[in-house]
Amino acid sequence: MQDNNNRNTIIFVIAAVVILIGYQFLVLDPATKKRNAELAQQRAAAASAQANAPKGVAAPGLPGGSAATAVVSRGQAAAASPRAPIATEALAGSVSLRGARIDDLYLKNYRTTVEKTSPPVELLRPEGAQNAYFAEFGWTGSNLPGLPTADTVWQVVEGSTLAPGKPLVLRTSNGQGLTFTRKIEVDDKFMFTVTDTVANTGATSVTLAPYASVQRQGIPNDRRNQIVHEGAIGWLGGELRQVKYAKWLKEGGPTVSSTGGWTGITDKYWLTALIPDQKEAIQGQYRVTKSGSTDIYEANFVGRPHIIPAGKQVVQTTRLFAGAKVVPLLKDYQAKLAVERLDLAVDWGNFWFITRPMFMLLEFFFHLVGNFGIAILLLTVTVKLLFFPLANKSYESLTKMKKVQPQVEALRTKFKDDPAKQQQELMALYQKEKINPLTGCLPMLVQIPVFYGLYKVLTVTIEMRHAPFFGWIQDLSAKDPLSIWNLFGLLPYNPATVPVIGSVLNSDLLHLGPLALLYGLTMFLSTAMNPPQPDPVQQKIFQFMPLMFMFIMAPFAVGLLIYWSWSNILTILQQYVIMRRFKVDNPIDQIIAKLTGKPKEVG
Repeated sequence: MQDNNNRNTIIFVIAAVVILIGYQFLVLDPATKKRNAELAQQRAAAASAQANAPKGVAAPGLPGGSAATAVVSRGQAAAASPRAPIATEALAGSVSLRGARIDDLYLKNYRTTVEKTSPPVELLRPEGAQNAYFAEFGWTGSNLPGLPTADTVWQVVEGSTLAPGKPLVLRTSNGQGLTFTRKIEVDDKFMFTVTDTVANTGATSVTLAPYASVQRQGIPNDRRNQIVHEGAIGWLGGELRQVKYAKWLKEGGPTVSSTGGWTGITDKYWLTALIPDQKEAIQGQYRVTKSGSTDIYEANFVGRPHIIPAGKQVVQTTRLFAGAKVVPLLKDYQAKLAVERLDLAVDWGNFWFITRPMFMLLEFFFHLVGNFGIAILLLTVTVKLLFFPLANKSYESLTKMKKVQPQVEALRTKFKDDPAKQQQELMALYQKEKINPLTGCLPMLVQIPVFYGLYKVLTVTIEMRHAPFFGWIQDLSAKDPLSIWNLFGLLPYNPATVPVIGSVLNSDLLHLGPLALLYGLTMFLSTAMNPPQPDPVQQKIFQFMPLMFMFIMAPFAVGLLIYWSWSNILTILQQYVIMRRFKVDNPIDQIIAKLTGKPKEVG
């Protein structure tokens, strides 16, 4: 029975490793090369277009949006329209007076990299630039000439710079009795409030429906996450709507009737979401259209038609969230604005019942100690304490199995020609010593959901982005920046810059940093404390597993390596105490004896 369990475990481990390695070389590496090639082509096309482009930006109207005829620099695209600045503690940018769009936005408190001189993260960019990304608002109606379009230049009637407590009021007219006034407000975080008023000074009533749209023209090539949702997102019709970019392009997106809710486009850490009046009946739509070679991704909604009698006016309020997906902030907006499930903009995954509580616990520890790395260590201890009784029983079983290993080997030798009798005698021995061979795998099974949960949390929550630990670790969500191939920075060269060799050494499977080595060492010690396998081949495979998993785990987020290495250390300590209590030989005592030259003492 034990042999079958060991054999199945080996088969499972080998199959998992083969799949991971195959996925790396057959899927991820080719996909990365393809993305890099596409990026190079786009840059070349953009440079060519910029060199031949006129100073202005032509933007003919398209249904639900528009696309520039030429790609120009971001600065040229912004300069093509008169603008009103945006200045808050969290945001910098401007509102385009042409189209009255929110299309120029930087997140001041988030940088592109961990370098102090790194520029702030760009969220929105004007139309005409490569990968334009913006939000627009307006009215639609039948047989009504002169409605504001993307080319309409609005006049500023109040305010000059959009800031908290300092709204910007814009106005335009269709020249036939309709006056459009747009009041744009912003708080000290990431929420804009757009209040549109239509006054009918004509002789007859008109019917207009409000709309709002978030539009992204092409996808930046750094969208490469495998486990994090990026693309269309929203809570419409009482359901979470998610469509990844590839599926969105291939199949389009749904059209959903909803009362309230929200809709938009999400990246790994950033969100641009439209929030209508939560009592308003809307029609939400996700669609992709073509403009030349550019795929235009759009999330929009259209509100119910409003009849505006002569001499009357109608007011429509829409909010725009444009910023970082900070969980407490999303929850705060969700509560204050009564917006349903806004915090689901963070991709908690199918195992949300693990990832969300784990994040809350990490947040608690972080606010307690002020360091997410230490918070991960405290989380690991908490998990160990939570499952201590189960794990302790399992390690006791493993220790007892190691203690009776000489008797097991004797039985295997004695009954090597009679497998049935051998198995019978082994079971009798285990029963006599009160050993359950199946309990030995429980600690690993217990850690699998925790491993996944922490991996997901480290990947999706912006709180982990650029979160430092100590020393060289400045981003717990990224892989270890140091590498063994230049002695962790002691040698004056970057392995990635060495021709041919650099591309090999810099690949994920060969990225070995200090924490990956620590993980491999701790896994080796933990594995060595388990009973040896009966078959010599199996013994070699299990001895090789720590090395194999060290390479597999090396490119993972450094926070995950901290968790796993610290978990291994706690496991080793727990196993060591149990083995000393049962007076069983263990590798730590062997290492101490070799280093000190003193004989081993057990018990």
